[in-house]
Amino acid sequence: MNLELSEEQEAVRRLAEDFVAREVTPHAVAWDRAEEVDRAIVKKLGAVGFLGLTIPEEYGGSGGDHLAYCLVTEELGRGDSSVRGIVSVSLGLVAKTVAAWGSEEQKREWLPRLASGEALGCFGLTEPGTGSDAGNLATRAVRDGGSGDYVINGSKMFITNGTWADVVLLFARTNDTPGHRGVSAFLVPADTPGLTRRAVHGKLGLRGQATAELVLEDVRVPAAALLGPEGKGFTVAMSALAKGRMSVAAGCVGIAQAALDAAVRYAGEREQFGKPIASYQLVQELISDIAVDVDAARLLTWRVADLIDRGQDFATAASKAKLYASEAAVRAANNALQVFGGYGYIDEYPVGKLLRDARVMTLYEGTSQIQKLIIGRALTGVSAF
Repeated sequence: MNLELSEEQEAVRRLAEDFVAREVTPHAVAWDRAEEVDRAIVKKLGAVGFLGLTIPEEYGGSGGDHLAYCLVTEELGRGDSSVRGIVSVSLGLVAKTVAAWGSEEQKREWLPRLASGEALGCFGLTEPGTGSDAGNLATRAVRDGGSGDYVINGSKMFITNGTWADVVLLFARTNDTPGHRGVSAFLVPADTPGLTRRAVHGKLGLRGQATAELVLEDVRVPAAALLGPEGKGFTVAMSALAKGRMSVAAGCVGIAQAALDAAVRYAGEREQFGKPIASYQLVQELISDIAVDVDAARLLTWRVADLIDRGQDFATAASKAKLYASEAAVRAANNALQVFGGYGYIDEYPVGKLLRDARVMTLYEGTSQIQKLIIGRALTGVSAF
């Protein structure tokens, strides 16, 4: 694994850093308080190429490798994880999955729009009663024998981009085979009759992110909406989440880096007992712990990108990166808050938001406990779930 960035990768990183400084960071506190990111950010993300990274140029994408994608995701996470989530879901979970599993017609229809920011995607897997047990979906898609259409009924919960999305990558049970073998994937336009979206408010973190409950009542889609073969939806979902975990890990590196930057800056400015608090040993311990977590999480994440770009198996490495980086982001933000003391507890300073945003990273796209079971299964050959 080469730890030195290429000129192209470094240029992408600088572009992301400049974009975040100009378009994201100045607004992050206001968006958090309002519980809504300015939707104009989507077109801006598309215009700069961030919504098309790793997507082939023939389909309107920006090309590039997965390390460049991680660099952008880290910078977005460093600025505002609510914005990072827009890219991670619409590009990382939806567009990349369409590129991998879609028919030529599906690629031509959706990828140029998703890459440009003209359209946004969401990932409809989690249900009110089904989180970690993703193979046990209750949402059903029944074939209409007369027309050949599928009629879908059910609901989805905690769907990022849910109220903004133009297309839902939806997972539903298409037969009575127990477990994951009965699940299929569909591309459902969000304006399809019978699809209702309800915003989820009052979240602890990622408050600016558009999160929704989706309710499907007799939603009718043609057979052409099927993404991949019928009954292979669980495989489609797991392949998407394996890469998605790398994206979450990169965003967590960004949170941890932001915590480190804030803690170092504040420790140099804040004085107690007649000198900067950076001169006290236990404050330096907090800062050094953050720094080690940042480096370790970044290297684990970059390894996943390197494996993907070399065409090697990466799923277990992605679980390791997601597990470590998400827990590290929580530790880093918590340590930074300790450096700030009471000022860290109010939102005029960044570390409280970082801690709130970090906390959910240990939950979605596979909890920390699920990641440990995936890693354990890979090591022992025995499934514990």
